[in-house]
Amino acid sequence: VEPTILNFKVGEKFYLKDLVHAALIKSANDAATAIAIYLGNGNKQTFVNMMNWRAKKLGMTNTSFQNPCGFDAKNHKSTANDLLKLTEYAIKNSTFNSIVKMNAYAFKAVNTKRVYRIHTSNKLLDKEKYVIGVKTGFTNQAGPCLIARAKKDKKDILVVMLNAQNRWANTKMALDTIMNQK
Repeated sequence: VEPTILNFKVGEKFYLKDLVHAALIKSANDAATAIAIYLGNGNKQTFVNMMNWRAKKLGMTNTSFQNPCGFDAKNHKSTANDLLKLTEYAIKNSTFNSIVKMNAYAFKAVNTKRVYRIHTSNKLLDKEKYVIGVKTGFTNQAGPCLIARAKKDKKDILVVMLNAQNRWANTKMALDTIMNQK
């Protein structure tokens, strides 16, 4: 599950909520894999099938998940429009929103008390007062990706960038332009 991992130790046990925080804030692939195995009743592919079922229900017609981490794989694909649909669905959940706006989080393994401290890779969260999430990503095939959400007054904006070489500057410029319009 490399390269972004927290390096969990075999036998460590965690609360599901902590694994979700690790997957959403840090993009910890070992956390995402553990979630998939747990929710898939011991089978990662069962969870991937659940992901594809939900994608279809959300109208994500150009998405096919092959793994729970978003790794490059044959037939693993999505589009900016489909990721927008997924994000619009996710932000209806207040727990999701509270997690994806966090810069940092710490938790312990239940049975070993080993402490894990995670930090977001979303450079806009701590620099732009109106940015409130959502998720960064990177693979060799997809390149640098970002789904950003900003809120100011009555404006609630989502930006989806795929293979965006200047994702931080371009997103900031787009959001500044939109948020400062009267």
